[in-house]
Amino acid sequence: MNREQAKEILTLYRPGTADAEDPSFSEARRLCGQDPELNRWFEQHCARYLALRARFKQVAIPAGFKEQILAERKIHTTPAWRRPAVLLTAVAMVAVIAGSVILWQRPREDLGFSGYINRMTGIARRGYAMELETKDPAQVRAYLTRSQAPSDYVLPHALEQSTLAGCAVKDWQGAKVSMICFYSGKPLPPGETTDLWFFVIDHSSVQGAPSSSLPAVTAMDRATAASWTVGNKTYVLVAEGDEQFLRKYL
Repeated sequence: MNREQAKEILTLYRPGTADAEDPSFSEARRLCGQDPELNRWFEQHCARYLALRARFKQVAIPAGFKEQILAERKIHTTPAWRRPAVLLTAVAMVAVIAGSVILWQRPREDLGFSGYINRMTGIARRGYAMELETKDPAQVRAYLTRSQAPSDYVLPHALEQSTLAGCAVKDWQGAKVSMICFYSGKPLPPGETTDLWFFVIDHSSVQGAPSSSLPAVTAMDRATAASWTVGNKTYVLVAEGDEQFLRKYL
């Protein structure tokens, strides 16, 4: 399977659904772990899908819309111009769909630090492929150096004592982000191997990045993130758990 074939398959992939367990996507998703360019495309595809789904959830169904449809089925001979309520509703729905299509094509992403945290948390929670699987910290730093991603990071002491699983290189608005994956030791759902994700980026690459070295904790959907800056590096630690669980690794 080549990159274009994988894209054709993954175009139908819906993040946050049973597609994550669908074997028909397995080979294409596995290729993402070997092809950074394909992986970046896949991450953007998932982000667009999630944005579109969120937009559709905001669409309010007009009161009595179902009853109106059922009633109109009985009035086949009434001209369309004499049913203004139906016409206005149809126009409104078309406008919503058209707006959603535009959103799909050109999603408005928060380019500030909150958008960065959301993107990194999404990568950790949505599923990803480690480009290097190893428990050797030296191999991780060497791989990141070769990939021209941040490798001169400083790990929190408690996190450094956790089980290292591997790493990958991600993208944020053209800047490279180092993602180092750890396992806390607690039981995980089938198929998952990590529950702690440490992201490193140059401080100047993110608008509004924190300047404090004291971690600021943000509660996410079924996850928690902490962010801080030391020197010219900004760090985000994402944990599959609550704030109490996260703080054990800061």
